[in-house]
Amino acid sequence: MISGNDRGQHPLARSSAPRRVLDLETWAALGIPLLRDPREFVLELHQRHLPQPGTVVVAVLDAQHRATASASFAPWPHDTDGWQHRNAILTHLRQVTPHDLRLPTPRRTAVLLRCRDGGAGWTEPDGAWMWALRDAAGLHGLRCGAYVALTPAGWQILGDGRSGRNPHAGSWARGPVHTVTELPPRAARDTPRGQRPQRGERSARSRQSERPWGPGRVTAIEPARRTGTR
Repeated sequence: MISGNDRGQHPLARSSAPRRVLDLETWAALGIPLLRDPREFVLELHQRHLPQPGTVVVAVLDAQHRATASASFAPWPHDTDGWQHRNAILTHLRQVTPHDLRLPTPRRTAVLLRCRDGGAGWTEPDGAWMWALRDAAGLHGLRCGAYVALTPAGWQILGDGRSGRNPHAGSWARGPVHTVTELPPRAARDTPRGQRPQRGERSARSRQSERPWGPGRVTAIEPARRTGTR
């Protein structure tokens, strides 16, 4: 739980709230560890979550720079303060990976990818998310890692200079769309009209009909088979 002393002023008190934003100069001074292979990392994270503009993806890297956990979410539009962003990141980190607060030094790294419209350069909202990533990583016992902006022009690691054209903010539209998660077994579908299926077939078909329909895309917590954290 976040202590009351750590919360500071209420985030909706805009006129008196502190400015929780990091500029590029301050960000660069933090000594952010470089991504070992940024192109492959961004591509892997994009394939997992297919982020649309307005989506944020937080990932955890191990000591070998492999992604061990990730989660994507869409923050509320009125949440613009770094304090609110920090709480959102921390909530998802707690859901997908254990903390490292008992370690003398962090071994893992938290990285953030934000898909948005607009230009590829730093913006003040990016600065608020940078502040949030640094704070959330520290509260979870992780190192603060790279910040990736995914825009219509492509991807760019802010404060690093490395970039690429693909994927970009519109690449999610090329991803697969599934309208049916699973079909009934062929034996059940091909039973002639008027002929009652055998007991085993009937129970299998009944169980199949109870399965829920799945969404076209999932931008929630990464499934356990991908994150390896559950």
